[in-house]
Amino acid sequence: MEKEKILAKIYERPIPEWFQEAKFGIFIHWGPYSVPAYKSVNDELFGSYAEWYYATVYGTHKNNGDDFHRRVYGEEFEYRDFGKHFNAELFYPESLAHIMKASGAKYVVLTAKHHDGYCLWPTENHHKKDWNAMTVGPERDLVGELKEAVEAEGMRFGLYYSMIDWESVPSHRCDGGYFIPEKDVEKYGLSKEDYLKDVLHPDLYELVNKYTPSLLFADGGEWDLTIEESGVLEFLPWLYNESPVKDEVVVNDRFFKGMPEHFGDYYSTEYNDKQVQDHPWEESRGIGKSYGYNRMQHLNDYLTPQEVIAKLVQVVAKGGNLLLNISPKADGTLSIYEENVLDIVGQWLDIYGEAIFETHPNPNCPEHLVSTQKGERDYLFIQKEEMKHLPLYLEQFAPDNAHVKLLGTTLSCKAQEVIANLQQSLDLSVTVGELLGKYGTIVIKKSHQLS
Repeated sequence: MEKEKILAKIYERPIPEWFQEAKFGIFIHWGPYSVPAYKSVNDELFGSYAEWYYATVYGTHKNNGDDFHRRVYGEEFEYRDFGKHFNAELFYPESLAHIMKASGAKYVVLTAKHHDGYCLWPTENHHKKDWNAMTVGPERDLVGELKEAVEAEGMRFGLYYSMIDWESVPSHRCDGGYFIPEKDVEKYGLSKEDYLKDVLHPDLYELVNKYTPSLLFADGGEWDLTIEESGVLEFLPWLYNESPVKDEVVVNDRFFKGMPEHFGDYYSTEYNDKQVQDHPWEESRGIGKSYGYNRMQHLNDYLTPQEVIAKLVQVVAKGGNLLLNISPKADGTLSIYEENVLDIVGQWLDIYGEAIFETHPNPNCPEHLVSTQKGERDYLFIQKEEMKHLPLYLEQFAPDNAHVKLLGTTLSCKAQEVIANLQQSLDLSVTVGELLGKYGTIVIKKSHQLS
Protein backbone atom coordinates (compact mmCIF):
# COMPACT_ATOMS: atom_id res chain seq x y z
CA MET A 1 0.00 0.00 0.00
CA GLU A 2 1.50 3.31 -1.13
CA LYS A 3 0.46 5.20 2.00
CA GLU A 4 2.13 2.64 4.22
CA LYS A 5 5.32 2.92 2.16
CA ILE A 6 5.25 6.68 2.71
CA LEU A 7 4.86 6.21 6.45
CA ALA A 8 7.60 3.60 6.57
CA LYS A 9 9.90 6.09 4.83
CA ILE A 10 8.94 8.78 7.33
CA TYR A 11 9.80 6.51 10.25
CA GLU A 12 13.25 5.68 8.95
CA ARG A 13 14.22 8.70 11.03
CA PRO A 14 15.95 7.45 14.21
CA ILE A 15 14.07 8.22 17.40
CA PRO A 16 15.77 11.05 19.32
CA GLU A 17 17.92 9.60 22.08
CA TRP A 18 16.42 11.70 24.88
CA PHE A 19 13.16 9.73 24.93
CA GLN A 20 14.61 6.29 25.52
CA GLU A 21 17.06 7.68 28.07
CA ALA A 22 14.38 9.57 30.04
CA LYS A 23 12.41 6.52 31.28
CA PHE A 24 10.06 8.45 33.58
CA GLY A 25 7.59 11.19 32.75
CA ILE A 26 4.54 12.82 34.30
CA PHE A 27 1.16 12.96 32.52
CA ILE A 28 -1.37 15.65 33.49
CA HIS A 29 -5.10 15.35 32.74
CA TRP A 30 -6.85 18.61 33.54
CA GLY A 31 -9.88 20.40 32.18
CA PRO A 32 -13.59 21.14 32.76
CA TYR A 33 -14.11 17.48 33.73
CA SER A 34 -12.00 18.29 36.81
CA VAL A 35 -14.94 20.34 38.14
CA PRO A 36 -17.47 17.51 38.69
CA ALA A 37 -14.53 15.12 39.16
CA TYR A 38 -16.86 12.16 39.20
CA LYS A 39 -17.13 8.64 37.83
CA SER A 40 -18.25 5.54 39.68
CA VAL A 41 -15.26 3.32 40.40
CA ASN A 42 -15.05 -0.29 39.29
CA ASP A 43 -12.47 -2.88 38.32
CA GLU A 44 -13.23 -2.75 34.58
CA LEU A 45 -10.26 -1.72 32.45
CA PHE A 46 -10.75 1.98 31.56
CA GLY A 47 -14.05 1.92 33.49
CA SER A 48 -13.32 4.60 36.13
CA TYR A 49 -12.15 7.48 33.92
CA ALA A 50 -13.52 10.77 35.29
CA GLU A 51 -12.21 12.64 32.23
CA TRP A 52 -14.93 10.83 30.27
CA TYR A 53 -17.64 12.65 32.26
CA TYR A 54 -19.14 14.29 29.14
CA ALA A 55 -19.82 10.86 27.63
CA THR A 56 -20.36 8.51 30.57
CA VAL A 57 -21.99 10.65 33.28
CA TYR A 58 -23.52 13.67 31.54
CA GLY A 59 -24.18 11.39 28.58
CA THR A 60 -25.39 7.81 28.45
CA HIS A 61 -22.38 6.01 26.97
CA LYS A 62 -21.78 3.08 29.34
CA ASN A 63 -23.60 5.15 31.96
CA ASN A 64 -25.27 2.18 33.68
CA GLY A 65 -28.19 4.33 34.80
CA ASP A 66 -26.09 6.77 36.83
CA ASP A 67 -28.21 9.90 37.47
CA PHE A 68 -25.45 11.86 39.21
CA HIS A 69 -25.44 14.78 36.79
CA ARG A 70 -29.20 15.31 36.76
CA ARG A 71 -29.44 14.86 40.53
CA VAL A 72 -26.56 17.21 41.45
CA TYR A 73 -26.56 19.84 38.68
CA GLY A 74 -30.04 19.57 37.18
CA GLU A 75 -31.45 18.86 33.73
CA GLU A 76 -30.59 22.28 32.30
CA PHE A 77 -26.92 22.30 33.33
CA GLU A 78 -24.86 21.50 30.25
CA TYR A 79 -21.39 19.95 30.26
CA ARG A 80 -20.02 23.18 28.79
CA ASP A 81 -21.24 25.02 31.88
CA PHE A 82 -18.41 23.36 33.79
CA GLY A 83 -15.99 25.52 31.81
CA LYS A 84 -17.14 28.60 33.75
CA HIS A 85 -16.21 26.85 37.01
CA PHE A 86 -12.83 25.59 35.83
CA ASN A 87 -10.95 28.54 37.33
CA ALA A 88 -7.47 27.23 38.22
CA GLU A 89 -7.37 29.90 40.91
CA LEU A 90 -4.72 28.04 42.93
CA PHE A 91 -2.63 26.92 39.98
CA TYR A 92 0.98 27.96 40.46
CA PRO A 93 2.92 26.37 37.60
CA GLU A 94 6.32 26.90 39.19
CA SER A 95 5.20 25.01 42.31
CA LEU A 96 3.78 22.10 40.32
CA ALA A 97 6.88 21.96 38.12
CA HIS A 98 9.06 21.83 41.23
CA ILE A 99 7.03 18.92 42.62
CA MET A 100 7.36 17.03 39.34
CA LYS A 101 11.08 17.74 39.10
CA ALA A 102 11.57 16.41 42.63
CA SER A 103 9.81 13.18 41.61
CA GLY A 104 12.72 12.43 39.28
CA ALA A 105 10.64 12.83 36.13
CA LYS A 106 12.52 13.88 33.00
CA TYR A 107 9.54 15.07 30.96
CA VAL A 108 5.96 16.27 31.41
CA VAL A 109 2.98 15.81 29.09
CA LEU A 110 -0.11 18.02 29.46
CA THR A 111 -3.55 17.48 27.91
CA ALA A 112 -3.76 20.49 25.59
CA LYS A 113 -7.18 19.26 24.42
CA HIS A 114 -9.09 16.18 25.54
CA HIS A 115 -12.09 14.60 23.81
CA ASP A 116 -14.43 17.29 25.17
CA GLY A 117 -12.69 19.74 22.84
CA TYR A 118 -11.77 22.33 25.49
CA CYS A 119 -8.38 23.93 24.77
CA LEU A 120 -5.99 24.78 27.58
CA TRP A 121 -4.33 27.41 25.41
CA PRO A 122 -5.63 30.63 23.79
CA THR A 123 -6.04 29.06 20.39
CA GLU A 124 -6.39 31.25 17.35
CA ASN A 125 -9.04 28.88 15.97
CA HIS A 126 -12.33 30.79 15.66
CA HIS A 127 -14.33 27.60 16.23
CA LYS A 128 -12.85 27.46 19.74
CA LYS A 129 -13.25 31.13 20.66
CA ASP A 130 -15.81 30.24 23.35
CA TRP A 131 -14.20 27.00 24.46
CA ASN A 132 -10.65 27.70 25.57
CA ALA A 133 -8.90 28.59 28.82
CA MET A 134 -8.36 32.23 27.90
CA THR A 135 -12.04 33.01 27.25
CA VAL A 136 -13.85 30.49 29.48
CA GLY A 137 -12.70 29.70 33.01
CA PRO A 138 -9.24 30.72 34.20
CA GLU A 139 -8.54 33.32 31.49
CA ARG A 140 -4.95 32.11 31.33
CA ASP A 141 -2.67 30.34 28.89
CA LEU A 142 -2.30 27.16 30.94
CA VAL A 143 -0.17 25.42 28.33
CA GLY A 144 2.25 28.31 27.98
CA GLU A 145 2.58 28.87 31.72
CA LEU A 146 3.29 25.22 32.48
CA LYS A 147 5.71 24.87 29.56
CA GLU A 148 7.78 27.77 30.86
CA ALA A 149 7.85 26.38 34.40
CA VAL A 150 8.65 22.82 33.31
CA GLU A 151 11.50 23.84 31.06
CA ALA A 152 12.88 26.15 33.75
CA GLU A 153 13.24 23.03 35.92
CA GLY A 154 15.24 21.30 33.18
CA MET A 155 12.52 18.88 32.07
CA ARG A 156 11.19 18.41 28.57
CA PHE A 157 7.64 19.48 27.77
CA GLY A 158 5.17 17.49 25.71
CA LEU A 159 1.54 17.79 24.72
CA TYR A 160 -1.36 15.37 24.53
CA TYR A 161 -3.90 16.19 21.83
CA SER A 162 -7.19 14.44 21.18
CA MET A 163 -7.54 13.87 17.45
CA ILE A 164 -11.31 13.89 17.80
CA ASP A 165 -13.91 16.11 19.46
CA TRP A 166 -16.94 14.28 20.81
CA GLU A 167 -19.12 17.17 19.65
CA SER A 168 -18.09 16.76 16.03
CA VAL A 169 -16.85 13.24 15.28
CA PRO A 170 -19.14 10.18 15.38
CA SER A 171 -17.69 6.80 16.25
CA HIS A 172 -18.13 3.16 15.31
CA ARG A 173 -17.87 2.53 19.05
CA CYS A 174 -21.31 4.15 19.32
CA ASP A 175 -22.74 2.32 16.29
CA GLY A 176 -22.00 5.33 14.12
CA GLY A 177 -23.49 7.80 16.58
CA TYR A 178 -21.89 10.10 19.10
CA PHE A 179 -20.44 9.58 22.57
CA ILE A 180 -22.39 12.56 23.92
CA PRO A 181 -26.07 13.59 23.72
CA GLU A 182 -27.33 14.63 20.29
CA LYS A 183 -28.53 18.00 21.63
CA ASP A 184 -24.96 18.99 22.44
CA VAL A 185 -23.74 17.79 19.06
CA GLU A 186 -26.39 19.87 17.33
CA LYS A 187 -25.67 22.95 19.44
CA TYR A 188 -21.88 22.92 19.52
CA GLY A 189 -20.59 20.49 16.92
CA LEU A 190 -19.26 20.86 13.42
CA SER A 191 -19.59 18.40 10.60
CA LYS A 192 -16.81 15.85 10.72
CA GLU A 193 -15.38 17.25 7.51
CA ASP A 194 -15.33 20.81 8.83
CA TYR A 195 -13.80 19.67 12.12
CA LEU A 196 -10.95 17.88 10.37
CA LYS A 197 -10.26 20.78 8.02
CA ASP A 198 -10.85 23.73 10.34
CA VAL A 199 -9.88 22.40 13.79
CA LEU A 200 -7.76 19.24 13.81
CA HIS A 201 -5.24 20.08 11.14
CA PRO A 202 -4.69 23.76 12.07
CA ASP A 203 -4.45 22.88 15.78
CA LEU A 204 -1.56 20.48 15.27
CA TYR A 205 0.52 23.07 13.45
CA GLU A 206 -0.44 25.82 15.89
CA LEU A 207 0.58 23.79 18.94
CA VAL A 208 3.94 22.83 17.47
CA ASN A 209 4.79 26.32 16.27
CA LYS A 210 3.63 28.09 19.42
CA TYR A 211 4.79 25.69 22.16
CA THR A 212 7.56 23.61 20.50
CA PRO A 213 6.75 20.36 22.35
CA SER A 214 9.38 17.64 22.54
CA LEU A 215 6.63 15.02 22.45
CA LEU A 216 3.19 14.74 20.85
CA PHE A 217 0.80 12.20 22.36
CA ALA A 218 -2.09 11.79 19.91
CA ASP A 219 -5.23 10.01 21.10
CA GLY A 220 -8.58 8.94 19.69
CA GLY A 221 -7.56 8.98 16.05
CA GLU A 222 -7.01 5.23 16.14
CA TRP A 223 -10.75 4.69 16.72
CA ASP A 224 -12.25 6.20 13.59
CA LEU A 225 -9.92 8.36 11.47
CA THR A 226 -8.37 7.19 8.22
CA ILE A 227 -4.81 8.11 7.34
CA GLU A 228 -6.12 10.81 5.01
CA GLU A 229 -8.49 12.24 7.64
CA SER A 230 -5.74 12.41 10.25
CA GLY A 231 -3.55 14.55 7.99
CA VAL A 232 -0.37 12.72 9.00
CA LEU A 233 0.87 12.25 5.44
CA GLU A 234 1.36 16.02 5.30
CA PHE A 235 1.89 16.80 9.00
CA LEU A 236 4.59 14.28 9.89
CA PRO A 237 6.99 15.13 7.02
CA TRP A 238 6.67 18.78 8.03
CA LEU A 239 7.12 17.92 11.71
CA TYR A 240 10.27 15.85 11.12
CA ASN A 241 11.89 17.97 8.43
CA GLU A 242 10.78 21.59 8.76
CA SER A 243 9.18 22.25 12.16
CA PRO A 244 10.99 24.02 15.02
CA VAL A 245 11.18 20.67 16.89
CA LYS A 246 12.29 18.50 13.98
CA ASP A 247 15.42 17.22 15.73
CA GLU A 248 13.90 16.36 19.11
CA VAL A 249 10.19 15.60 18.75
CA VAL A 250 8.74 12.12 19.23
CA VAL A 251 5.18 11.02 18.47
CA ASN A 252 3.12 7.99 19.44
CA ASP A 253 0.89 5.67 17.44
CA ARG A 254 -2.69 6.92 17.88
CA PHE A 255 -3.21 9.30 14.98
CA PHE A 256 -5.36 7.01 12.79
CA LYS A 257 -6.93 3.57 12.44
CA GLY A 258 -4.34 0.87 11.88
CA MET A 259 -1.50 2.95 13.28
CA PRO A 260 -1.16 1.37 16.77
CA GLU A 261 1.85 -0.94 16.97
CA HIS A 262 2.65 -0.38 13.27
CA PHE A 263 3.82 3.23 12.99
CA GLY A 264 5.11 5.77 15.51
CA ASP A 265 8.36 6.77 17.15
CA TYR A 266 7.02 4.93 20.17
CA TYR A 267 3.96 2.81 20.91
CA SER A 268 1.48 3.64 23.68
CA THR A 269 0.09 1.21 26.22
CA GLU A 270 -2.53 2.14 28.80
CA TYR A 271 -2.98 0.48 32.17
CA ASN A 272 -0.93 -2.42 30.82
CA ASP A 273 -3.55 -3.22 28.15
CA LYS A 274 -1.02 -4.85 25.81
CA GLN A 275 2.61 -5.90 25.49
CA VAL A 276 5.12 -4.29 23.14
CA GLN A 277 8.32 -5.89 21.93
CA ASP A 278 11.21 -4.74 19.76
CA HIS A 279 10.10 -1.09 19.58
CA PRO A 280 10.28 1.94 21.89
CA TRP A 281 7.16 2.10 24.03
CA GLU A 282 5.56 3.96 26.88
CA GLU A 283 3.10 2.78 29.50
CA SER A 284 0.74 5.46 30.79
CA ARG A 285 -1.52 5.10 33.80
CA GLY A 286 -2.82 7.04 36.75
CA ILE A 287 -1.76 6.65 40.34
CA GLY A 288 -5.40 5.67 40.79
CA LYS A 289 -7.90 4.19 38.34
CA SER A 290 -8.61 7.46 36.55
CA TYR A 291 -6.57 10.01 34.65
CA GLY A 292 -8.84 12.94 35.51
CA TYR A 293 -9.38 13.81 39.18
CA ASN A 294 -12.07 11.48 40.53
CA ARG A 295 -13.63 12.22 43.91
CA MET A 296 -15.14 8.73 44.04
CA GLN A 297 -11.78 7.04 44.50
CA HIS A 298 -10.81 5.75 47.91
CA LEU A 299 -7.38 4.97 49.31
CA ASN A 300 -7.43 1.37 48.11
CA ASP A 301 -8.10 2.54 44.55
CA TYR A 302 -4.64 4.14 44.41
CA LEU A 303 -1.24 2.56 44.01
CA THR A 304 1.03 2.91 47.01
CA PRO A 305 4.38 4.65 46.46
CA GLN A 306 6.01 1.21 46.66
CA GLU A 307 3.69 -0.10 43.94
CA VAL A 308 4.49 2.88 41.70
CA ILE A 309 8.21 2.20 42.15
CA ALA A 310 7.65 -1.48 41.31
CA LYS A 311 5.68 -0.47 38.20
CA LEU A 312 8.46 1.88 37.09
CA VAL A 313 11.04 -0.87 37.54
CA GLN A 314 8.91 -3.41 35.68
CA VAL A 315 8.37 -1.10 32.71
CA VAL A 316 11.98 0.08 32.43
CA ALA A 317 13.38 -3.46 32.75
CA LYS A 318 11.25 -4.38 29.72
CA GLY A 319 12.57 -1.44 27.70
CA GLY A 320 9.74 1.02 28.16
CA ASN A 321 9.07 4.43 29.70
CA LEU A 322 6.51 5.06 32.44
CA LEU A 323 4.29 8.10 31.98
CA LEU A 324 2.65 8.42 35.39
CA ASN A 325 -0.49 10.53 35.46
CA ILE A 326 -1.38 13.06 38.12
CA SER A 327 -4.85 14.60 38.43
CA PRO A 328 -5.01 18.25 39.52
CA LYS A 329 -8.28 19.52 40.93
CA ALA A 330 -10.21 22.25 39.13
CA ASP A 331 -8.48 24.89 41.26
CA GLY A 332 -5.06 23.66 40.11
CA THR A 333 -3.97 21.97 43.33
CA LEU A 334 -2.72 18.42 43.59
CA SER A 335 -4.04 15.99 46.19
CA ILE A 336 -1.74 15.46 49.16
CA TYR A 337 -1.75 11.73 48.41
CA GLU A 338 -0.46 12.15 44.85
CA GLU A 339 2.10 14.70 45.98
CA ASN A 340 3.32 12.25 48.62
CA VAL A 341 3.64 9.47 46.05
CA LEU A 342 5.74 11.69 43.79
CA ASP A 343 7.91 12.71 46.73
CA ILE A 344 8.68 9.12 47.73
CA VAL A 345 9.34 8.04 44.14
CA GLY A 346 11.74 10.97 43.87
CA GLN A 347 13.54 9.94 47.05
CA TRP A 348 13.94 6.41 45.67
CA LEU A 349 15.29 7.72 42.37
CA ASP A 350 17.78 9.90 44.24
CA ILE A 351 19.28 6.66 45.55
CA TYR A 352 18.68 4.26 42.67
CA GLY A 353 18.20 6.46 39.62
CA GLU A 354 21.39 5.23 37.97
CA ALA A 355 19.67 1.84 37.58
CA ILE A 356 16.74 3.49 35.73
CA PHE A 357 17.87 6.41 33.59
CA GLU A 358 19.75 5.79 30.33
CA THR A 359 19.50 2.01 30.80
CA HIS A 360 18.18 -0.84 28.68
CA PRO A 361 16.99 -4.37 29.48
CA ASN A 362 19.78 -6.68 30.61
CA PRO A 363 20.13 -9.44 27.99
CA ASN A 364 22.44 -11.51 30.21
CA CYS A 365 20.02 -12.18 33.07
CA PRO A 366 17.55 -15.06 33.44
CA GLU A 367 14.03 -13.91 32.58
CA HIS A 368 12.74 -14.22 36.14
CA LEU A 369 15.26 -11.66 37.35
CA VAL A 370 14.40 -7.97 36.95
CA SER A 371 17.52 -6.26 35.70
CA THR A 372 18.77 -3.34 33.63
CA GLN A 373 22.10 -2.56 32.04
CA LYS A 374 24.10 0.58 31.28
CA GLY A 375 27.53 0.23 29.71
CA GLU A 376 29.50 -2.25 31.79
CA ARG A 377 27.14 -2.00 34.72
CA ASP A 378 24.30 -4.41 35.49
CA TYR A 379 21.57 -3.66 38.01
CA LEU A 380 19.43 -6.20 39.87
CA PHE A 381 16.16 -5.08 41.46
CA ILE A 382 15.03 -6.90 44.58
CA GLN A 383 11.59 -6.42 46.09
CA LYS A 384 10.88 -6.90 49.77
CA GLU A 385 9.11 -10.23 49.29
CA GLU A 386 12.03 -11.53 47.21
CA MET A 387 14.66 -11.18 49.92
CA LYS A 388 14.23 -14.84 50.84
CA HIS A 389 15.50 -15.68 47.35
CA LEU A 390 18.48 -13.31 47.54
CA PRO A 391 21.18 -16.02 47.74
CA LEU A 392 19.85 -17.72 44.60
CA TYR A 393 19.31 -14.43 42.76
CA LEU A 394 22.84 -13.28 43.52
CA GLU A 395 24.27 -16.56 42.24
CA GLN A 396 22.31 -16.16 39.01
CA PHE A 397 23.03 -12.44 38.67
CA ALA A 398 26.76 -12.81 39.31
CA PRO A 399 27.70 -16.42 38.52
CA ASP A 400 31.36 -15.37 38.35
CA ASN A 401 31.14 -14.10 41.95
CA ALA A 402 31.81 -10.58 40.69
CA HIS A 403 32.13 -7.59 42.95
CA VAL A 404 28.75 -6.01 43.73
CA LYS A 405 27.49 -2.96 45.58
CA LEU A 406 24.19 -2.63 47.41
CA LEU A 407 23.15 0.89 46.43
CA GLY A 408 22.06 3.11 49.28
CA THR A 409 24.32 1.30 51.77
CA THR A 410 28.02 0.88 52.50
CA LEU A 411 28.00 -2.76 51.37
CA SER A 412 30.52 -3.47 48.61
CA CYS A 413 31.88 -7.01 48.32
CA LYS A 414 31.94 -10.23 46.29
CA ALA A 415 28.46 -11.47 45.41
CA GLN A 416 28.79 -14.62 47.51
CA GLU A 417 29.73 -12.52 50.56
CA VAL A 418 26.59 -10.37 50.58
CA ILE A 419 24.48 -12.64 52.78
CA ALA A 420 27.25 -13.10 55.35
CA ASN A 421 27.79 -9.36 55.53
CA LEU A 422 24.09 -8.73 56.07
CA GLN A 423 23.98 -11.33 58.82
CA GLN A 424 27.09 -10.04 60.57
CA SER A 425 26.29 -6.30 60.53
CA LEU A 426 23.28 -5.15 62.53
CA ASP A 427 23.58 -1.60 61.19
CA LEU A 428 23.66 -2.86 57.61
CA SER A 429 20.70 -5.19 58.03
CA VAL A 430 18.73 -2.39 59.72
CA THR A 431 19.52 -0.02 56.82
CA VAL A 432 18.37 -2.59 54.27
CA GLY A 433 15.20 -3.22 56.27
CA GLU A 434 14.46 0.50 56.39
CA LEU A 435 15.02 0.90 52.63
CA LEU A 436 12.74 -2.04 51.86
CA GLY A 437 10.14 -0.80 54.32
CA LYS A 438 10.03 2.67 52.81
CA TYR A 439 10.49 1.92 49.11
CA GLY A 440 9.75 -1.79 48.66
CA THR A 441 12.62 -2.23 46.18
CA ILE A 442 16.41 -2.10 46.49
CA VAL A 443 19.11 -2.37 43.84
CA ILE A 444 22.36 -4.30 43.58
CA LYS A 445 24.96 -3.08 41.09
CA LYS A 446 27.54 -5.24 39.36
CA SER A 447 30.34 -3.60 37.41
CA HIS A 448 33.73 -4.45 35.97
CA GLN A 449 34.97 -1.14 37.32
CA LEU A 450 32.84 -0.48 40.37
CA SER A 451 32.57 3.09 41.59
